Amino acid sequence: MAQVREPAVAGMFYPDDPVLLQQQLEGFLSREPPANYRPKALVVPHAGYIYSGPVAASAYAMLPPYRDSIRRVVLLGPAHRVPFAGIAASSAQYFATPLGMMRVDQDAMDRILTRPGVRVLDEAHRDEHSLEVQLPFLQTVLNEDVGLVPLVVGDAHPQDVADILEILWDGEETLIVISSDLSHYHDYRTAQHLDQATSMAIEQLNPEAIDYPQACGRTPLNGLLYAARRHHLRARTLDLRNSGDTAGSRDRVVGYGAYAFA
Repeated sequence: MAQVREPAVAGMFYPDDPVLLQQQLEGFLSREPPANYRPKALVVPHAGYIYSGPVAASAYAMLPPYRDSIRRVVLLGPAHRVPFAGIAASSAQYFATPLGMMRVDQDAMDRILTRPGVRVLDEAHRDEHSLEVQLPFLQTVLNEDVGLVPLVVGDAHPQDVADILEILWDGEETLIVISSDLSHYHDYRTAQHLDQATSMAIEQLNPEAIDYPQACGRTPLNGLLYAARRHHLRARTLDLRNSGDTAGSRDRVVGYGAYAFA
């Protein structure tokens, strides 16, 4: 029997009914993406869909023209539930959502499991939402046989993440997706100023300017920024809003940004 990582936050962060989920995703994705821009990497938020789904969709809407050539998605997000050192892989062969299952690219996983700090830690994946909320988007915009490399990042150095990305970088067949929200629980105006500064740092490929208060996924995000420098990529901001713009009050907001690297 194949080992499957079952959904942990379906019905909470996004609909658990596949029809409703597909309808919501199609609504989010019905926006016009930038023309003639093929991303190597994306940064997307990971809150409940009513809060961050429209922002994440600005990045995912770029992918359908390239769905036939993207064969692998390297997906990294921060740990929210389980404290641990290093980078957690999964022993699961498939990650399930209400839309079906995504295959784990075991060959790619084997390439990094020999690296220091990378280990199988299913506990880190079991209840983690930062990766899970990205999967229905990926299932909608890419082909069903795309391989997934799901990695939860704990207490690690961003350069460790950059080293893993380097191993899996490959060519156009590999897409990198980093899951991170921005500032947390400031008032609306304060969050706007903080998140604008973070967006500038991302566009400048400046990981030194981004710490935990700026982005909960700072470690995988900064790892991507180091790798982007190495590969001479350029970053562009696709959308920048917060929960006060989408579905919440403006007293204590969470920031959401979507970015593409090419």
